[in-house]
Amino acid sequence: MRATASAIFVLALGLGAAGCTTMTGSDPLAPMTPLSRYALQVEPGLDRIALAVHDQGLSANQRDAIGQLAARYGASGYGAITVEAPAGEDPAAVQQTYAVRSALQAAGVPGDRIRIAAYNAPDPRAPVLAGFETVRAVVPNCALRAGDLGPRFSNQSSNGFGCAITANMAAQIADPRDIMGARAMTPADSGRAAVVFQNYRQGDTSSTPQEPLVNGKISRAVE
Repeated sequence: MRATASAIFVLALGLGAAGCTTMTGSDPLAPMTPLSRYALQVEPGLDRIALAVHDQGLSANQRDAIGQLAARYGASGYGAITVEAPAGEDPAAVQQTYAVRSALQAAGVPGDRIRIAAYNAPDPRAPVLAGFETVRAVVPNCALRAGDLGPRFSNQSSNGFGCAITANMAAQIADPRDIMGARAMTPADSGRAAVVFQNYRQGDTSSTPQEPLVNGKISRAVE
């Protein structure tokens, strides 16, 4: 009887261990850590305007639209701005195309960042197109990925763990291009540092002189 009880105990222990192994089985496709399940991503977009062709050249509204396009390109664009002329070699359309290029350069876009191309249009007087590629951050829909939050028999995180953090970061990031990689650093301005070191070596005051106070106020403060 004692041998039978011991055998039952060993069998129950083995079944329990097997059950735990089944419940906590590893997924070969699971992320390394729970927070690596979601990552910031970008998706491509297009910012483009259409400019009607005028015999007298660009209008004031068109120049304003080109200026705004150049400003948006500097803030969120990458690659080159493409100016597309309607195929057909209409003289006014060709003139308008190069006028758009000149207006973009006047708005601060470098000439090597502007590309001129042609597109198949039903009319040789079709609008001139100007635009650039953009990227925007992908905001995941966490409501669709929450998964079952009920009782679980393992230490594995839920499918939605980390989604809210990624969604908040994607919604708040100022420049989605930063997701693609770090920005190039500009060279350091060492002129001021050189002046400070020179004054230090000569035993002079290395700090910037403070403005004098007049009646408890900075003398050159704007009231």
